[in-house]
Amino acid sequence: MTAAESGGSVVRRILLGSQLRRLRETRGITREAAGYSIRASESKISRMELGRVSFKARDIEDLLTLYGVADERERGALLGLAREANVAGWWHSYSDVLPGWFPTYIGLEGAASLIRIYEVQFVHGLLQTEAYAHAVVTRGMRDPEKQCAEIERRVALRLERQKVLVSERAPRFHAVLDEAALRRPYGDRSVMQGQLRHLIEISEQPNVTLQVMPFSFGGHAGETGAFTMLSFPESDLSDVVYLEQLTSALYLDKREEIAHYERVMERLHQDSPGPEESRDLLRGLLELC
Repeated sequence: MTAAESGGSVVRRILLGSQLRRLRETRGITREAAGYSIRASESKISRMELGRVSFKARDIEDLLTLYGVADERERGALLGLAREANVAGWWHSYSDVLPGWFPTYIGLEGAASLIRIYEVQFVHGLLQTEAYAHAVVTRGMRDPEKQCAEIERRVALRLERQKVLVSERAPRFHAVLDEAALRRPYGDRSVMQGQLRHLIEISEQPNVTLQVMPFSFGGHAGETGAFTMLSFPESDLSDVVYLEQLTSALYLDKREEIAHYERVMERLHQDSPGPEESRDLLRGLLELC
């Protein structure tokens, strides 16, 4: 299964959830009442409507009946969407090393038609070399010597994610890396040299745009830190802003929130040197390594 196909199951889950919410609200039914109808809690209905859990056919059938959906074609379409939404993504086999909030992101990343990121701490995961990824993952472990197997699994997951950029339906990928992310060493000199060379090479791909925000610019629009914006080909699915935290993550999709991050991203694109100038910056940093 390709990244786009398995990522599509996450998108379908979100789309089905939003349609269930729309049907419930149109009928004026509370989440509590909806939960009662399927022998579940109000919080489960909330998670279903946000697309954060899998769907049972019986639950969907009962909710559609409660919401007054009697047309067999409409019921069949929604039940079919539920079946497609329950397809396990390729990342399911890495569940032992995935934090609970991250599978949703991987699915959305795999289904996106446009990925825009700003990164300040380190090189973004989709752009990391294996050696650099190994250094980053190792740095985050409490006891690396005892967690060798977990480190290798996490690195393998990261490398598998990167296949989305070279897939048949690869998204457009626009990255702005703060110079701090490029100067902060992970691994030894050879690791950093390899990472810089890789960035120069991958920035030449037709679907990849890479810009570097230099120290010389001073303060800039990305003052609140790293974030990711995901856009999708499905017209019913809004853009999503992903903010990763220490023990959780936020998925923002409200129009006003998206608009704010859109403005920040546009400023970062405008204020950073263009792709060719950014490659020159990378070459300069490589010479200093």
